Amino acid sequence: MKQREVTAIDNTTWTCVQAYAAVNSKAAEKANDLSESENGEVPVVCTPSGGAQTVRLQLPKNWLEAYSDEQLLQEIAANQGA
Repeated sequence: MKQREVTAIDNTTWTCVQAYAAVNSKAAEKANDLSESENGEVPVVCTPSGGAQTVRLQLPKNWLEAYSDEQLLQEIAANQGA
């Protein structure tokens, strides 16, 4: 499972992972394919180290490589409480 950790200014460390990425099975592959949106985005779940609430994002398939830490933190901030 590929995941990414980023730390915000308030020292909250966020661990982000694509939904269904941890499961190795045909059902998980199908769920992964079905969860991809028409514009090529996939669901990503970011879990905080502190008291903040988990945040769900829709990001491009290549978010692990293409997004900088700052971009990922901006997405998290924009979707907190959504």
